[in-house]
Amino acid sequence: MKIWINETHQKESIQALKKLIDIPSINSGDGTTYPPFGQAIDDCLKETLLLCEDLGMSTYLDPEGYYGYADYGQGEEMVAVLCHLDVVPAGDLSLWDTPPFSAVIKNGKVLGRGSQDDKGPTIAALYGFKAVIDEGILFTKRIRFVFGTDEETLWRCMERYNLKEEQPTMGFVPDSSFPVTYAEKGLLQAKLIGPGSSEFNLTCGEAFNIVPGRASYQGKDAKLVSQELSKKAIEQEFDGQTVTVNGKAVHASIAGEGVNAINQLATGLIHVHSHPILKFLVEKVGNESNGSSIFGEIKDEMTGGLTFNVASLYVGEDKSEIDLDLRIPVSFSIENLVQTLKEKITAYDLEYKEFDRVAGLYVPEESELVKTLMAIYQNKTGDTTKALTSGGATYARTMKNMVAFGSHFPTSAGLAHQSNEGISLDELFRAMDIYAETIYQLCCK
Repeated sequence: MKIWINETHQKESIQALKKLIDIPSINSGDGTTYPPFGQAIDDCLKETLLLCEDLGMSTYLDPEGYYGYADYGQGEEMVAVLCHLDVVPAGDLSLWDTPPFSAVIKNGKVLGRGSQDDKGPTIAALYGFKAVIDEGILFTKRIRFVFGTDEETLWRCMERYNLKEEQPTMGFVPDSSFPVTYAEKGLLQAKLIGPGSSEFNLTCGEAFNIVPGRASYQGKDAKLVSQELSKKAIEQEFDGQTVTVNGKAVHASIAGEGVNAINQLATGLIHVHSHPILKFLVEKVGNESNGSSIFGEIKDEMTGGLTFNVASLYVGEDKSEIDLDLRIPVSFSIENLVQTLKEKITAYDLEYKEFDRVAGLYVPEESELVKTLMAIYQNKTGDTTKALTSGGATYARTMKNMVAFGSHFPTSAGLAHQSNEGISLDELFRAMDIYAETIYQLCCK
């Protein structure tokens, strides 16, 4: 099978990726004023559209700043590639070996926040496209790269796009794993609101979709908390005033592979503060990442088990709050799980408040799109790994006949949402070549 990528594509793609990583496109807006998600995201979107113009595409920037897109080709049918430019926060900077928003090439990797999720895959797809047009091949279908800006939070960008713009015939999202992800679990994000406390305060955690890797408590009882944690052999640091639990941060879709520092801290705190929100964490969550003490076993053959992530914990004088992220197998009703959760939290004086809900994705393995992408991947790599299901939520579920396709290889180190996030140059270029073949087959044959 043809090799599409040359040295020029490689060099140019690295420079383009470094430009995007250097823009700290963390959501800092409320979605109601321009730019809706903050200046950095707006800057990143505009920089990406300028890149697309340099690659030969016509571009469009939503006047309200929610999304942008770039078009090329001709024909009635349109193939879409859905990408996102926003990133999660860097977290604890002391855990980074290099600056998260100043791209560095080290040991054969491009390091920086967004390199793996989703700026690196976006660049791989764009330069895969560039490799095809450099061959002078006629496009018989249009291709549209859609750039979202709110993927790590509420997907308001895609909601706005779908209200205003043309829908594609088919397409893919370079924001998951190879080979093809044909089914994705449903997503539920919720806040559990409880009473405040005059005895202690606490602020732990980051985004909904990150398993918290560190959680700290500062107060007169810190030594007692540290002693209780020591009894349980929980990894911690104590400096006389503050106790910090060291867990392992991972993406919420694979919560079972991480160590939730908030859940662990709660097991020490409960011995000195009998607050209802701590009781809920200790009695109904514990060290579980599947919610079984609340829901029982939630699992199906297609997409596996439920993942349950306590993403953040806040206790102040006026209120307390837990942020939850659940990834729900496709055969289970989100609404039924919500009702069960509401029933269970009443005993802890907690109130349910929904933050986000997104239905799952299912495109049959025997569909023409899945079969085509699987064949491309297998012919390019020789890897016969079967099509995948995932707990991750990608833009694929926002449109019909859309699946997630790469750019994470089965042997790749999963660093999305973690410190020292990076993408291997070899894997970046391999993905680029796969995307070139994909764009050729979907748009030019």
